[in-house]
Amino acid sequence: MGTYGYAAPEYVMTGHLTARSDVYSFGVVLLELLTGRRSVDKTRPNREHNLVDWARPLLNDKRRLLQIIDPRLEGQYSMKGAQKACSLAYHCLNQNPKARPLMSDVVETLEPLQNRKEMANASLMYTLNNGIAAYKMQNRLKENGSNITGCHVHHNNAPAPRDGPAVCRVR
Repeated sequence: MGTYGYAAPEYVMTGHLTARSDVYSFGVVLLELLTGRRSVDKTRPNREHNLVDWARPLLNDKRRLLQIIDPRLEGQYSMKGAQKACSLAYHCLNQNPKARPLMSDVVETLEPLQNRKEMANASLMYTLNNGIAAYKMQNRLKENGSNITGCHVHHNNAPAPRDGPAVCRVR
């Protein structure tokens, strides 16, 4: 019955899976990418155990955005792009399934972010911490029926060592 931390609230309550439930789950994955945190982490303080509960109130507040962006990114991202990604995550994580965007709208929102000039050096949307994370992400997305056009380790368009950033492109 769904993976705890990723399952949409309505799915947990009814057991019915919809496309909008998948959008919620993608919102959790996007939030993990933005924050560098796991969806559930019992090693954090009580109010931060559940990533969505902790981060959702901060996602649409531009002044508090830096509190949730993964500090390991060391500012190597476009603030405007980060704001758009956080706003997208906020909408994907809406409690009301009908208020969530369609996955086609999610893709439409993400695609321009990867092409932004200021994001050329550090693609916040598709950068994961390492090749292992890319492998796990690729398998998770395949299990959910997503079409992966590429998932590989790279840095500046060249192969990187195993601990370099990983890039996944989802269609």
